[in-house]
Amino acid sequence: MNEMRGHSAGRLRGPMKRNSGKSSCTRASIGDKIPRRNHSDACQYHMQASKKDKHPFDHWYTPTWRGKDNNLQHGTSADQRGSKNNFNLTESDRQSIMEARNAIGVLRRLPPRMSTEDLKAFLAWFQSHNGTIDTESMDIVTFPAPEGGRGAIAIKDIPEGHTLFTIPRSLTLSTRTSSLPSKFGLDAWKQLRLHEGWAGLILCMMWEAARGPSSEWSEYFAILPAVFDTPMFWDNADLEELKGTSVVEKLGRDDAEKDYNEKVVPAVQVRPDLFAPKDIPTYYSLHTYHIMGSRILSRSFNVEKSELEEDQENTTVNTSIGSGMDVDPQEGGDEHDGEVQNKHVVEQVEEEEEEEEEEEDSSDIAMVPMADMLNAQYEMENAKLFYEETELKMVSTKLIKAGGQIWNTYGDLPNAELLRRYGHVDLLPLSSGGKGNPGDVTEVKADILVTLIKERHPELSPEATQERIDWWLEEGGDDTFILEFDFEIPPALASLTRLLLLSSVEWEKGREKGRPPKPKMDSEILAIVRDALERRLHEYPTTLEEDELMLSESVSLNKRHAIIIRGGEKRILLGTLERVKVQLEKDKASSGTTKNKRKGGDDRSPEAKAKKSRR
Repeated sequence: MNEMRGHSAGRLRGPMKRNSGKSSCTRASIGDKIPRRNHSDACQYHMQASKKDKHPFDHWYTPTWRGKDNNLQHGTSADQRGSKNNFNLTESDRQSIMEARNAIGVLRRLPPRMSTEDLKAFLAWFQSHNGTIDTESMDIVTFPAPEGGRGAIAIKDIPEGHTLFTIPRSLTLSTRTSSLPSKFGLDAWKQLRLHEGWAGLILCMMWEAARGPSSEWSEYFAILPAVFDTPMFWDNADLEELKGTSVVEKLGRDDAEKDYNEKVVPAVQVRPDLFAPKDIPTYYSLHTYHIMGSRILSRSFNVEKSELEEDQENTTVNTSIGSGMDVDPQEGGDEHDGEVQNKHVVEQVEEEEEEEEEEEDSSDIAMVPMADMLNAQYEMENAKLFYEETELKMVSTKLIKAGGQIWNTYGDLPNAELLRRYGHVDLLPLSSGGKGNPGDVTEVKADILVTLIKERHPELSPEATQERIDWWLEEGGDDTFILEFDFEIPPALASLTRLLLLSSVEWEKGREKGRPPKPKMDSEILAIVRDALERRLHEYPTTLEEDELMLSESVSLNKRHAIIIRGGEKRILLGTLERVKVQLEKDKASSGTTKNKRKGGDDRSPEAKAKKSRR
């Protein structure tokens, strides 16, 4: 039985390298391989993410024309919007659209939180399709919105290794289980590149939702959220509060809209027999595309093919983009399966140039009913999803006391990623005092270092500097560096700084050996790092003290989340800056002591100098 740890999105494209093959994907947003929180993997992951955050699996654009009632407020009629999105509608189509605008059960009118009736219908549907739930051990309950809105609790003590529920593979929703790709035609599907990225799965979900009760997953759609608190749905004023963080630039709005217009729109246009024109404004609009994308981003898992499916497709390599759950062996299964697949994928990627990587098959990404009911919190995981040949199993990984919540894992993500993907943040006690997310990180881009070095050394040739930067990146070096609550300077940051300061002779020697400089921290390197951290702090619109004052006041939820994220990142920067300053003072003091010793040595007798020399 193989373990699936929820999925994670936004592989932060990167990676330039895939986390050295040591990371494991966790529940969360699609596309990203989110490593567990250890220093080396975390640094590599986040740095890579920032470097080339262009993976189509991690780009969801939120229309700014969304009104407070969650309906479209773009200023155009439904048929005009259809025309704008390149749909060719006849007058009859337009009339049908107008008649359908008030239809019952349209997607955008689904409640943000499930009703008791919807939950009962979902549970009945789940069990009638051969899903099983240990109702004597667990229950699904509602929580306040900031705590997840819904989740699972233990109604009695649950021992480690206990199966909480099982899900038939056939009940998962993916491009493999939906009948749309086969009806559309697999060749045509690939011709429109619907097998790449999330566009194909989103279109399947749109189509299944449009089918209403005819869809096998209609009861499942009824409990999925239609309103999100993620930054993709924030207005410009709220987004401005995230200035200085990396959240906004990772939303990928333009890329998502491009996927919609280049893949989904042509598919809908060419097959009106599958996509009824009257359904376009409700089920196939850009807004609906983002709703479905956000559902995948926050709730999907990576479900690898069964051995039977692998045999049928003659496939030996898992082509998952790492959006979902990595596989680890568990008793009863091949103890090497998951490890071999991970190693194979990592080796493949390391052998290819980043720009030559092809789009990976997204068919492993799936919505998993029931499994997505569980919430997650930093280091609280007590249940994991495992898969077998015909079903998936949620199994407890430790004793869960009666009344305790059953937690899956998001991979112990920083608050910036939790907000971007799920619309919430974690506030837990910090070892350094106060509250925050122990998994928080702060990104420092290499551009800051390059600018500072140019300012300090205007004599350096821009061409020579660019040559070194290009070599660094070609060798797999980072262009963004990750700071954490340990306040350590990433060795790669020191190494790149030293590389840019090498003399021409030293540079040529290093390039011939194919090795970057060692990350030695001398006074000049420390001074540049100090200045880089101070400049990074100035990218935020406020100070930490101002943020703390605002948190004591009454502010909107979005602003509060933004302040918490800014505060966590600033604490890391300030803690690291303080450590660098202390080290810099020690280095200066040490240098001064050495100079004094040399100066004092001039008064020694020639005989004493000779003895010193002989020693």
